[in-house]
Amino acid sequence: MSIQIGQQAPDFTLRDTEKNKVTLSEQRGRNVLLLFYPLAFTSTCTRELCSVRDNLAFYNNANAQVYGISVDSLYANGKFKEEQGLNFPLLSDFNKEVSTAYDTIYETFSNDMKGVSKRSAFVIDKEGIVRYAEVLEDAGKVPDFEAINACLEGLR
Repeated sequence: MSIQIGQQAPDFTLRDTEKNKVTLSEQRGRNVLLLFYPLAFTSTCTRELCSVRDNLAFYNNANAQVYGISVDSLYANGKFKEEQGLNFPLLSDFNKEVSTAYDTIYETFSNDMKGVSKRSAFVIDKEGIVRYAEVLEDAGKVPDFEAINACLEGLR
């Protein structure tokens, strides 16, 4: 079932590229932007996450913690983060549990890969409520950052 605006965000714990555990419910008190992306090192994922990197001051001013999430290993995410100079955490959903819980997973992706995260964006407010949800079927498109940023502005 897809995530609906106004519902409690499904809680999760994933590891970042430094092997630290990150738990969504521990982020209460600040807004969170979850950006699910299909695969590290691909052109659209790189463009999307580098755009966030270049505009991180906006998210910091909106009291929003940004997390990139993919089914890549924490090691692949670590190399991707390093090469692109990403200044926010990337989380590994290698076991596909969070992508499944957020209903943002391809049954079959390109080249017959199964269980790859769909490009998606979720804004979660300080109380853990979903305030924005966008799941894209076309991995070549990026989320509507104007709408995401307007949502975050409204949560200030």
